[in-house]
Amino acid sequence: MENGNQTNSKDFELIGFIDYEDYNLLLFTVFFTIYILTLIGNLLIIVVVYYNTNLHTPMYFFITNLSCLEILYVSTTTPKLLNMLATNNNKISFCWCLVQMYIFHSLGITECYLLAIMAIDRFVAICKPLRYSVIMSTKVVRNLSLMCWMPGLFSEFILVPLTSQITFGERNLVNHYFCDIVPILSLACSDITVPVTINRFVGGFTTLFNLAIVILMYINIIYSILKTIKTNIGRKKVFSTCSSHLIVVTLIYGTACIVYTPKASHSVEYDKLFALVFAMLTPFLNPIIYSLRNHEVIQGVKRCLQSIKRFIGER
Repeated sequence: MENGNQTNSKDFELIGFIDYEDYNLLLFTVFFTIYILTLIGNLLIIVVVYYNTNLHTPMYFFITNLSCLEILYVSTTTPKLLNMLATNNNKISFCWCLVQMYIFHSLGITECYLLAIMAIDRFVAICKPLRYSVIMSTKVVRNLSLMCWMPGLFSEFILVPLTSQITFGERNLVNHYFCDIVPILSLACSDITVPVTINRFVGGFTTLFNLAIVILMYINIIYSILKTIKTNIGRKKVFSTCSSHLIVVTLIYGTACIVYTPKASHSVEYDKLFALVFAMLTPFLNPIIYSLRNHEVIQGVKRCLQSIKRFIGER
């Protein structure tokens, strides 16, 4: 046991994108730019919604939650990746590796629940418009938001302590650019049946349960639209209110399923590239998806920019 504890106190070494190490400077520039734009874009969404009272609706409240989540999500893995590319320092302590794994998966679970709640919000808005303000009251919306965050924060409390008890080898090379659960468990020298089972149960339940809610809500939405709206223009207008949410759902669930679904022929390099999509690209695209396709957000951004210009002019 002492030997195992000594091993667990050592650093891990992230392999990262070793096949592209000749392009470290280019990758650093690209990822750093995406990271900064992600922070700016999501912060802008939060500020715009906060300062525009006409956007104080359940849908935009959930969008600001999503923006907060994306800021935390991208900040969990990207700074270490940038440090690796800039300094070639691929080492990460065992403790920080566990912290990174916990935060990353907790936020991922939270995002799944949040996307499901957003689908429910769209269902109520489209299928029960006259009762929307009553059903989606301020208290209900806040409770739903809290329900999104709590499962993510607590579900990993079991898995991470179990992972901390695993014995690892002398040299722990993690074939990823951050501490993800699958590459970490693949390095274990002790029995990992329990953590693997728990990981599959938590991940599988979270994914399938929330995806089922999303699918069920949109089946009802489509049925309601086809039944109550007879014109193509009217149907297109209503469908457009769901398009941003559907794009995000497709991006996240599509790439996550590719990475985390067990495969006979497992390509780790492809997994790392797909992980970039939901860990970095999706947080970057979310503000673009929700702003460019939303007239109210665009107008809110313009009003904020005009206020900033007036403030600078007065100075």
